[in-house]
Amino acid sequence: MTEIEVLEISREAIFTLLKIVTPILSVALFVGLIIGIFQALTQIQEMTLAFVPKIISVFVALILLFPFMLSQMRTLTEGLFSRITTGG
Repeated sequence: MTEIEVLEISREAIFTLLKIVTPILSVALFVGLIIGIFQALTQIQEMTLAFVPKIISVFVALILLFPFMLSQMRTLTEGLFSRITTGG
């Protein structure tokens, strides 16, 4: 295995990681922004008001996006296994 192949595998793994994580982080960012604006407008500074909706929204996003995440991971894994069986 050459250095170029190792860099290519690393690049594919990082790109797959970004494709998997970006939707979940976007949901958490959007919900946090909405809750932050709500707290600023109403001057309610309750920690659970910011924490609980984000946890619930991320959990729902994980459930809804799990098939997409699984297919991305499966594609990466099958590519790695095919490289292993062909010897590079």
